[in-house]
Amino acid sequence: MRRFERTLTREMAESASVAFIALISIFCVVLLVRILGKAATGDLDVDAVLPMLGFGLLRSLPILLSLGLFVGVFMSLSRLWRDSEAVIWMNGGVGPWGWARPVIVFVIPVVLIIAFVSLEALAWGARKQGEFEQMLAAKDQISLLSAGVFSEDRQGKRVVFVEKISPDGVHVENVFVQSFERGRMGVTIAGKGSIQQVENGDTFLVLEQGKRYEGVPGEADFWLAKFNRYSVRVPVQAVEERGLTKRSMSSADLLRNPTPLNMGEWVVRLGYPISTLLLCLLAVPLSYANPRAGRSMNVVFTVLIYAAYNNFVGLSQSWVERGKLGATESLLLLHGGMLLILLAMFWRRFRGPWTS
Repeated sequence: MRRFERTLTREMAESASVAFIALISIFCVVLLVRILGKAATGDLDVDAVLPMLGFGLLRSLPILLSLGLFVGVFMSLSRLWRDSEAVIWMNGGVGPWGWARPVIVFVIPVVLIIAFVSLEALAWGARKQGEFEQMLAAKDQISLLSAGVFSEDRQGKRVVFVEKISPDGVHVENVFVQSFERGRMGVTIAGKGSIQQVENGDTFLVLEQGKRYEGVPGEADFWLAKFNRYSVRVPVQAVEERGLTKRSMSSADLLRNPTPLNMGEWVVRLGYPISTLLLCLLAVPLSYANPRAGRSMNVVFTVLIYAAYNNFVGLSQSWVERGKLGATESLLLLHGGMLLILLAMFWRRFRGPWTS
């Protein structure tokens, strides 16, 4: 029996690791392409690509862990049936508990990790992502300048081009500024300048020995001004203070403030580890396959069960948020129903000593 458990645990660990690595690689590539698309259009700072990738990965980590674990358990058990090893072990005295015990022992540590991530780490990541997005929104336009690149502010009213920037980020050369204010377009050019910050925190781009053209496009009333020193104030983006949302609230705060929205979020967070444990146990009877028959339908049926269960977890959140069910009733209805299905499938598969 111990040899069976050691062999099965080692194979499940290998299969789950391969499945998780494959899933996380695919997810990171898809998410990275989406983020790079936003960076290419200027909606996201280039320096924010990796942090946003990390936040997105953390947000989806419970699902990736759950799916990788389920696939690893199911594929390992399916191989035993496909190679007729399962029949040999069952003839040797391995019963329902003998199949379930190594799965539970293998799954429990990962389920605890999923519980920690879903109950605590997701809220922490949501708060940190909100703080990071606020920091990006509050960045001065000057901080976005790069040598040889046209930089546009978020309102689209000012374009700045700097040919050279000193290593300390203070002095600039060959500056071009185009702005549109009060219905008139202005173009300012200067050979050199500097970035200065005054006592009240305002930032100015101070240009020296330059010219400014201003007028209405399409009309001939442009005027020219030469200056020895010209300061352009860099406006700080107004940042709206964000309060705590249901996703950024800790689990303890959700329970202290049991509104329908908060309880819906609590149901989803608690549903991740519970569904992972039940699905991995469900993989035991689902993995049965007749070696003389095709196993395509068995795999399709397993995928449908996994997708349906996870969709019902999302539906349970909607039920609680709309007040149709309480949090406790939702958890008992969904996961209790899945537990009954699990017990029924175990009974059907292992009655006899087993059903062939």
